[in-house]
Amino acid sequence: MSKKLDPYAALRFREFNIFLLVRFAMVFAWSMQFIVIEWQVYSLTKDPLALGIIGLMEIIPAISIALFAGHFVDQNEKRNLLVKCILGFTLVSLGLFLISAPSVAEKYDQKTILYSIYALVFIGGLVRAFIGPTIFSLIALIVPKRIYPNAATWSSSTWQFASVLGPALAGFSISWIGVHWSMCVIFGFSVLALLFLSQIKKKPILNPKLGEPVLQSLKDGLKFVFSTKAILGALSLDMIAVLFGGAVALLPIFAQDILKVGSEGFGILRAAPAVGASITMLASTRFPLHKNAGKKLLWAVFGFGLCILIFGLSKLFWLSVLALFLSGAVDGVSMIIRQTILQLKTPDNMRGRVASVNSIFVGSSNELGAFESGVTAKLFGTVRAVIFGGTMTLLTVGGMAIFSPSFRKLDLSKDVEEQEAEK
Repeated sequence: MSKKLDPYAALRFREFNIFLLVRFAMVFAWSMQFIVIEWQVYSLTKDPLALGIIGLMEIIPAISIALFAGHFVDQNEKRNLLVKCILGFTLVSLGLFLISAPSVAEKYDQKTILYSIYALVFIGGLVRAFIGPTIFSLIALIVPKRIYPNAATWSSSTWQFASVLGPALAGFSISWIGVHWSMCVIFGFSVLALLFLSQIKKKPILNPKLGEPVLQSLKDGLKFVFSTKAILGALSLDMIAVLFGGAVALLPIFAQDILKVGSEGFGILRAAPAVGASITMLASTRFPLHKNAGKKLLWAVFGFGLCILIFGLSKLFWLSVLALFLSGAVDGVSMIIRQTILQLKTPDNMRGRVASVNSIFVGSSNELGAFESGVTAKLFGTVRAVIFGGTMTLLTVGGMAIFSPSFRKLDLSKDVEEQEAEK
């Protein structure tokens, strides 16, 4: 007889609760920072391509050192490594706080300020290359293996909840206290994350190949990902969807020039997808998504593309918010299934490298999607760029459903039952 599902299984571990506080503080600060930067850059330039360059400045370091970062994470203690990552982000936040001061705007020209922002974003991209693999690996050291699916759901839910509040507060704080002091709030949350992290103990390094040559380590990591069809399919599908469905990068243009709703409306638009995703993720703690995971993931990404298409065509603020809300709801399904696949299918000694490949496929595609959206908006117009992205997402899902029947039939029920049997 199957055991009754415990939706709070992961929350019964003290360090996991502290980990969620760390993740909330960091994601809140990072998502708020990205929004404030977007607003500041577009206000300075009024150029959609400048928004795309923000994404490009993050993706260059993220892709160039991601695999090395995964190797480094697998070879080192995770808790102290995360401390160093958060310290790096804190310094970037401090730099953005200083560069956004009114006295700096009076002393330096617009180009100098803009390039300084790009430089700090680039440094943040270096830090981000290490944060993703470190967090992914640390979860597996905090909770037992049988709890991985539930822990992945709560971790993703925390990420989304922080993504709701971060953009929403960013929009309102820009209006209430301005860009400069909004950056100060971001700096404060990064310091808070460090304080929380001090309550988590150091963890053992579960890698039988410590000291393995870098090239061999990277080769083994890539070989594992490309030979594991479930992981490769999930990452590929989500990468293409995020790449062409990156309408959120153009939200400052929609808020200022198309819907004309100001910084408050911008905050609502930016938070709407995360609100939808948060609701989905909280519901999934009681209604798991591992059965028929392949079909559910395909339908989720199809729904995402459809919502992006509706958003691009909308001229009504409420309809735009609704479309973004629903896009987040179905994207939440996609995220949970993808994280569950990664947690269940990845051995402990390869978590850093697999998470790094994930960051290249999915995490970096957010920034590359922002660049793609900025370029297409510059060439064809903002609305046409979003419509193009939504259409390409729908075509991608259709192609995946037709040409990859094995992924369409993917079911994780057996994997979950095996983890439960290990209890």
